[in-house]
Amino acid sequence: MRASQPQVTIVGGGLAGLAAAAALSSAGVKARVFERRRQLGGRAGSFWDTTAEQWVDHCQHVSMGCCVNYADFCRRTGTDHRFRRHPTVRFIGPDGRTSTLRASHLPAPLHLAPALWSMKFLTPRERLMVMSALKRLALSESGPPPDTTIGQWLAAHGQSENVIRRFWGVVLVSALSETIEHSSFAAARKVFVDGFMAEPSGHVLEIPTVPLQELYDQIAHRLSEQGVAIQTEAHVRRVYCDTPHSTGIELDGGRTIDCDAVIVAVPWRRLADLLSIEQLAAVPNGAALRDLPSAPISSMHLWFDRPAIPVEHAVLIDRLSQWVFRRPPPASGPTLAREHCQVVISASRNLAARSREEVLEEVLRDIRGTWPESRGAQLLQWRLITQQDAVLSPRPEVAELRPTQATAISNLFLAGDWTRTGWPSTMEGAVRSGYLAAERVLDSLGSPASFVQPEPRTWLTRRMLS
Repeated sequence: MRASQPQVTIVGGGLAGLAAAAALSSAGVKARVFERRRQLGGRAGSFWDTTAEQWVDHCQHVSMGCCVNYADFCRRTGTDHRFRRHPTVRFIGPDGRTSTLRASHLPAPLHLAPALWSMKFLTPRERLMVMSALKRLALSESGPPPDTTIGQWLAAHGQSENVIRRFWGVVLVSALSETIEHSSFAAARKVFVDGFMAEPSGHVLEIPTVPLQELYDQIAHRLSEQGVAIQTEAHVRRVYCDTPHSTGIELDGGRTIDCDAVIVAVPWRRLADLLSIEQLAAVPNGAALRDLPSAPISSMHLWFDRPAIPVEHAVLIDRLSQWVFRRPPPASGPTLAREHCQVVISASRNLAARSREEVLEEVLRDIRGTWPESRGAQLLQWRLITQQDAVLSPRPEVAELRPTQATAISNLFLAGDWTRTGWPSTMEGAVRSGYLAAERVLDSLGSPASFVQPEPRTWLTRRMLS
């Protein structure tokens, strides 16, 4: 390695790449980020809507209290004040009655028990089913065989079809963006243990108060102050790691940039486009990565001429619309008087066979059937966005194929929510991957450091859940 300040090139300006840059710069390593798109953020990004004349997120992204590494990244980049905490989650049943999930004064892991017991869309017998299964889930750390889905486990543990559809499916499809028939037991357990049981604020929602693009603008500004160079619209053609003294990237046009190490932080299906056959062979399970399954997320954006939804967010039960969010209006511009709502439909494969107008009609029925006051609001414009490869599917067979951040090449590293992080494919997983990649880089430079934050546990949950 060079005797001067080490230099690391990061290919990809999504959360994973930016988290790696933030960690490396804090350790005195010179990091350069190359992003092929005009905007940062990757799959968790925004686009400029020319009709609405505002930044619009591809999908509503929400953090939770259990996402401690994402929270740490926001503090590092000075964006933590751009989130609003919501300690109460509203569930609205088919009959219009609202149930709330909010922590009680009981210690974790019992703090949500009173709220779960008061879920109006479940019968008392069904609530007992949920409580019993949650207890078994918490105490099943070793778990069933690794090829078991959470759907199979729930059926084997006496959960009725109605309970699976109205409770387990509602929570897990939103959290994992995959159906319970396809989601692994391990991924589902992670959601409930960390989000519902580990500590009292694990379920608390952290919702951005500005479009994601504004967050990335602030992140880029803060990282540049810390010495990170970020270049957008930079098309990386290939990565070369021929020898320790010949490492770097080649851009379109043939320009090469040498460095001490490269972190490839792109979606898993793009990895083979950047690496040679020999380099891909050095990646754990590299040959199988392109074929790993993804899960789609659809987002319906609705602009009304007046307030249509009386709450900032809600989970709808037994509806096509899973989550509904009321977005804050832009600070200025022609859309100031409109209400912008976003409806999120995860694991949305079944929408492919339907026309966009059919989906719109059903979403509007969901909203107007839930909030009668919305019936007087006129729909001014709408947009349906589907990200087919929104996340890596958390299927049982995928877990063992997720590669680590280190490869068999000493100066080639990986980052991305699809790498092995101990978390599903989420914003928290993306940041964890960036931190882990930075740790591996520093290990290779002989300057070890730790960035990954410990998962929160109370003394009682440490005793009961481990």
